[in-house]
Amino acid sequence: MRARERLAAPRVPRSPRSAVLVTSLLREPMFALGAAILFLLICLAVFAPSIAPYDPAATNARVGLQSPSRVHLMGTDQLGRDILSRIAYGARLSMAVAVAAVGISMVVGTLIGLVTGYLRGLVDDLVMRLLEIQLAFPGLVLALVFAAVLGPGIRSVIIAVGIAGVPTFARVTRGAVMSVAAEDYVAAARSLGCRTGRIMFRHMLPNVAGPIMILGTLYLAFAVLTAATLSFLGVGVRPPIAEWGAMVNEGRNVLVTGWWVSLFPSVMIVLFVLAVNLVGDVLRDRLDATLRSGSAAL
Repeated sequence: MRARERLAAPRVPRSPRSAVLVTSLLREPMFALGAAILFLLICLAVFAPSIAPYDPAATNARVGLQSPSRVHLMGTDQLGRDILSRIAYGARLSMAVAVAAVGISMVVGTLIGLVTGYLRGLVDDLVMRLLEIQLAFPGLVLALVFAAVLGPGIRSVIIAVGIAGVPTFARVTRGAVMSVAAEDYVAAARSLGCRTGRIMFRHMLPNVAGPIMILGTLYLAFAVLTAATLSFLGVGVRPPIAEWGAMVNEGRNVLVTGWWVSLFPSVMIVLFVLAVNLVGDVLRDRLDATLRSGSAAL
């Protein structure tokens, strides 16, 4: 029976297509620029202990609000904390929060989309109506409501941003599942007596993973921006933890005398969002074209 079930799934030949795709992506100027910026930011987060010249939480009132100099390359804040050190450690926290939130959105949304797109009927109608109610509100507003209910903290930000993205992943997955549900390999799996769970996860999920991964890449930018906004509004990460949004909030009262306190973390947020969007847009265009050509070949 297992041998027959394996025959039901479409066999995509392992060809140089993947290598060609990677090469063509690297030749795209926008993709190369976004990937380079993203690589540098990831290195900043990973090697934060080595890059940061000072303890990000160490205060020194004698050097408060010092402008950028050789001693403090990005200056200091009101408490004398080094901005560069806090940005490096803030990159680690901001990216970790974004990845965790996207993971929650992707797992929960994909499961909902698989079940509703394959089973259809009453389950699909009920779940989709509930998700449409949630989609009626902007994602930032939903995240703000969830964060306010859960209370300030890193865990609350992750859960709030993750839940806010579930409807988007569910709808994308559902649409992709509905498009492949009529394929011959799904009908063959049913005729061979495959279980529903095996059909969804073994045969259908690998063939709809492309759009989900592209959405996950693009949603990283939304997650970082939303988490920073929650911290800026005071319902996210609490001081003195170094986080980009919280750092922008800390410097908003000294914009005239200490513009660097808010400027540099704001630039980091903009760079991360820009890099992720550049990579995601090019990846979406190329991968969609590859998937279409692969379907035509089958």
